[in-house]
Amino acid sequence: MPEGLTLHLVRHAPTLPNAQRRYPHPHEDAPLTPTGEALARRLDLPRSALAFTSPLGRARQTAHLAGFPDALPHPALAEASFGVMAGHTWAELEAAHGDAPRAWIEALSDPASPHGPPGGDTGQGFHARVQGWLDTLPVGEVVAFTHAGPLLAALRLTVHLAAVAAPPGTVATLRREAGHWWLTALRPPA
Repeated sequence: MPEGLTLHLVRHAPTLPNAQRRYPHPHEDAPLTPTGEALARRLDLPRSALAFTSPLGRARQTAHLAGFPDALPHPALAEASFGVMAGHTWAELEAAHGDAPRAWIEALSDPASPHGPPGGDTGQGFHARVQGWLDTLPVGEVVAFTHAGPLLAALRLTVHLAAVAAPPGTVATLRREAGHWWLTALRPPA
């Protein structure tokens, strides 16, 4: 096998807040729905890979059902903190704050931005957390069970992909060799 890293980033399977399209509270840890449990069991990932997971239950549950009960929790894989956006849908946020939520989410999505949602992560801080984890990954094959935010941040940081649809259960596969990254697959949930 060539000296390199293959990284499979997995967005956790569906939860009720996902179906409601609500931004989660930091303390909120909804379990997978029955549909989410079935989807997690169908994930086809390399069982010999080193596995990491967000410390949050929905990612750990996805890892366990996908065949990785011993995945190592890592705080860098936790979802972003959404501050005042937490607990609300996009429609509720626009009704209460007008155009401000668009600016907040764009700032959170920008690795260079010192801004983000009031009371939440900044783009710089959030991306620095994800980059710090990416920098520690060994050569070989790694599976990481995470959330939409860290998955999208990793895609921005590695292959400069600015926007992509990544519903619950999405698997993004990246390859790193000689310091260069490329996206080899983006699989929507089956």
